[in-house]
Amino acid sequence: MTDRRSGQGSRRVGLGRPAAPGLASWVLLTTCTLAAVGCQPSVPPEAPYADRLASLRQAKDEFFRTGADSPIPSDKRTEFLPLGYFAIEEHYKVPAQLTPSEREPSMEMPTSTGQRRQMRRAGTLKFSLKGQPLALTAFVEASDTAFTRLFVPFGDLTNGTETYPPGRYLDLTRTPTGIYEVDFNLAYHPYCYYNPTYDCPYPPAENRLQVPVRAGEKRK
Repeated sequence: MTDRRSGQGSRRVGLGRPAAPGLASWVLLTTCTLAAVGCQPSVPPEAPYADRLASLRQAKDEFFRTGADSPIPSDKRTEFLPLGYFAIEEHYKVPAQLTPSEREPSMEMPTSTGQRRQMRRAGTLKFSLKGQPLALTAFVEASDTAFTRLFVPFGDLTNGTETYPPGRYLDLTRTPTGIYEVDFNLAYHPYCYYNPTYDCPYPPAENRLQVPVRAGEKRK
């Protein structure tokens, strides 16, 4: 999905829209793929989950610190880096079933700069977190005909205290089975958290979880 400031280019939805083209996206952490920056994990794929995730977080810090396309202004990098995270907890990685939406029209999702992003509901992810049944709507951009990536913006009871007030994001690669792994350890702040010139979608009311999700990225 995409990442833009003024609508130029086509990258990941969740990060924000840049004022100029050429921004490299921090693409799905689970695949360790950085646009324009090589990401080589320092631990093998068979290493423990916590070690692999810690390595990916270090790679993201390095990209934000030194990458030409870092979203963090150079005079703010000591303020934000290294990024803050909750402790890695595997019980925040849960299976989910996607119930597809039925031919819903596009909707407008408000953004951090007052603009509105045209989105479509891809379906509802149903899962259980700490024994509590929950659901989140997955979205795609209205113009996305490939429908290969799902954008899951969400809020929770940590917003405004431990995390960015408007909420955080997850990205999922579409599966043919409708079965997904929702890993809140991969929840991340949009680029507008670091830089207000970015245009980032706000999680809709239907994705405001009435529980605290102490996993993934947090304020320092």
